[in-house]
Amino acid sequence: MRRCDWCLGDELYMKYHDEEWGIPTYDDQTLFEFLVLESMQAGLSWITILRKRENFRIAFDDFDVKKVSQYNEEKILELLNNPGIIRYRRKIEAAINNARKFIEVQEEFGSFSHYLWRFVDGKPIMNHYEKIDEIPITSKLSDDITLNLKKRGFKFLGSTIIYSYLEAVGIINNHIESCMMKYKGDLK
Repeated sequence: MRRCDWCLGDELYMKYHDEEWGIPTYDDQTLFEFLVLESMQAGLSWITILRKRENFRIAFDDFDVKKVSQYNEEKILELLNNPGIIRYRRKIEAAINNARKFIEVQEEFGSFSHYLWRFVDGKPIMNHYEKIDEIPITSKLSDDITLNLKKRGFKFLGSTIIYSYLEAVGIINNHIESCMMKYKGDLK
């Protein structure tokens, strides 16, 4: 079976590719988890984040947005001393800030999912690339969403982070044409 080249050679990467990446996600808790993880990934490889993902889930209360929004300085210090996660103060503070902003978006739109999917009229963007090196790292869509999130007070997010986020949560389907997951299941 053929997969996108980026995941080959690592079981964890292949499992993530086959079971999560590019599959449309509508669950707010999962959308929040990926928002935090994508921000944490800035400057690092995604495999580093995947290997620490379970530690993140424990440290960030299973990405319960309400709990994360309540974190205080004591919790920040606890996180900064946790060797199982990325211990960068600005990223941790951004995760807390973004939890608060995420809740504001939920209150305004009924869910973060409604907010996010409205940018594509509820339909995933199906790109048609033959090779991984053809795939861009930003787009007008990621630029627009980044700008909107920043206006709403979100932090530590740029167009590249948001583009990766949109791929991860299935708003953008960038599986290469020969990948077994390109048209599988919910990816239609």
